[in-house]
Amino acid sequence: MLLPVLGLIVVALCGLFLFGLATARVGWLAVAIGVVAALVPVGVVVAGLLWVDRWEPEPAKLLLIAFAWGACIATVTALLINTGAEAFGDLLLGGGNGSKVSALVSAPLVEEAAKGVFVLLIFWRRNEEFDGIVDGVVYAGFAAAGFAFTENIYYFGRAFADHGFGNGTSSGVLAAFLVRGVLSPFTHPLFTAMTGIGFGIAARYAQRWVRIVAPLVGYLVGVLLHALWNAAATLNGGKSFLTLYFLVILPLLIAAIYVIVLQRRREQRIVAAALPKMAAARWIAPSEVDLLASLSGRREWRKQARKQSGRAAARAVGRYQASVTELAFLRRTRLRTEQDRQRQEELLQALRDARADAVRLANNRDSR
Repeated sequence: MLLPVLGLIVVALCGLFLFGLATARVGWLAVAIGVVAALVPVGVVVAGLLWVDRWEPEPAKLLLIAFAWGACIATVTALLINTGAEAFGDLLLGGGNGSKVSALVSAPLVEEAAKGVFVLLIFWRRNEEFDGIVDGVVYAGFAAAGFAFTENIYYFGRAFADHGFGNGTSSGVLAAFLVRGVLSPFTHPLFTAMTGIGFGIAARYAQRWVRIVAPLVGYLVGVLLHALWNAAATLNGGKSFLTLYFLVILPLLIAAIYVIVLQRRREQRIVAAALPKMAAARWIAPSEVDLLASLSGRREWRKQARKQSGRAAARAVGRYQASVTELAFLRRTRLRTEQDRQRQEELLQALRDARADAVRLANNRDSR
């Protein structure tokens, strides 16, 4: 009971610290402008991640915690360490060089680690919610989205404090929004997604060396991409930025999207293959197999339940569908230990409860 309370206190303190620091540096009006501008790209990123997560939606509570972790805890951690690295670089290499040390070395290493720690915690403490690459990308993406949201508030606010709104080509909020909100809203999620992919691969294998090496390799790839991105923006007056963006970052983003789409199709195949066996075991009705085998069928089922029996019935059907999906993944990848079998019983009970709720709500509506 005490741990969630302590976690909320830590997040709140980090958030207050960041708000106070930003306000002291650029003023409250600039911070308000930054918040408004930062809401647009983070909304796009979150919508994209939710689209990725449609087959087996992760608990909303965990996604919210992931976002808060990135926005507050990871940001404060990175800020403190990067500031120290910048001061050390100035001391070691002379004034003006500390920012380069921070951007090229400290920031990639520390920021990717700070965001990736949340994925590690989910993988370690809530492994029943971690089934593969898509889950890793979603958790990593939400942590990175929170981090980028806080970072964008400060960058947009500083741009407004220094140059006003600008005109899109000169320095100002519009120019900063063009770079960070239009061209590169997915960069932080892309970098941290490499760590998420590593943990996703680890979740699918029992070999100890894979479960150690895969996340480490994913993290290092994310660090390398982050360092390249910062180098293009920092060195040579930023003249290499667009070259790196179109030759490296954009193709990698397209490749990552392609891999995620393939993983979504894999998830659909796993569920579709498990449904006939689940019907034979009388966990689901045979008539439900086709409805559960596609996202469109599931969506239409929830729509009909909402139309005929109300929102609560539609939510119950949604819980039922989610339990079916989790059972399909569990039987496909695990059932190796007593804990896995216990998890199966918990999911079966959740499935039965959701079905009972949906039937009860439908009967109540019919009796009126």
